[in-house]
Amino acid sequence: MAESMTRGAEEDDMPAVRAVAARFGLLRGWPSTRDFLDAERAFGTLVLAPTADDQARGFGGTLRRGAITHLGDLFVLPEHQSSGVGRTLLAELLAGDGPKVTFASSDPRAMSLYIRYGLRAWCPLLYLTGPATGLPGPPVREARLEEIAELDAHAGGGARADTLAWYASTPGVTRHATGQGYAFARVSGDEVVIGPAGGATPRDCTEAVLGALAATTRASGAETTPRVARIAVPGVHPLVSPLIEAGWRIGDLDTFMADDSALSLIRLDRYVPHPDLG
Repeated sequence: MAESMTRGAEEDDMPAVRAVAARFGLLRGWPSTRDFLDAERAFGTLVLAPTADDQARGFGGTLRRGAITHLGDLFVLPEHQSSGVGRTLLAELLAGDGPKVTFASSDPRAMSLYIRYGLRAWCPLLYLTGPATGLPGPPVREARLEEIAELDAHAGGGARADTLAWYASTPGVTRHATGQGYAFARVSGDEVVIGPAGGATPRDCTEAVLGALAATTRASGAETTPRVARIAVPGVHPLVSPLIEAGWRIGDLDTFMADDSALSLIRLDRYVPHPDLG
């Protein structure tokens, strides 16, 4: 097979795809038995650029959220960058009409590619890290998947019940609701990752996040209580200020990019994406 070609990732390709993902540190915190790459292959599109010996020069993946295509990944090994691999992968992943969204890194080459596909930079996506305890949160209840799917579709711009059910069955994941808001939490070692989360209003989303964080740390045993929490928050979300004031830090940031049709569906003031699942 010529090196210039791409192909959809099959089960036998996953070690090669994960080898690229590992080079970029993408699998941190995921269990060894399953990760977000499995979700992309099951509920979206996962494509790799193979080498002659069936390794991978790079890969890209999307997930579907109703009509929206969420570009979750586009990674090319450093030794193959600026060779056209990224453009080839992106052309396959973003082919066709329909709303599109991604979280663009600071690499100007990648952002230029997304702009050519009609995406515009709207706001920063802040990757916040802070103490898992100490923030007051309202009482929460265990959320039903059906209510989560409805709230998520409203806040996040489209239905993805299968993806949410898959994530809910991942080891360490719990789901929480308060009022008209919901939030997922995943504990891995001494760390908890919050998201996706959303609500009928910005306040509903904020309370669900704080409630899920408090419930997760209360439910853990003394020796396993998460010490660190991570969350990805759009810069326009009302959660940003209280978290920063509570001592949380911006560890990294991407740029939330979307075309006009996607932006009209996603409510950035009442939605908190999952860092890997959107």
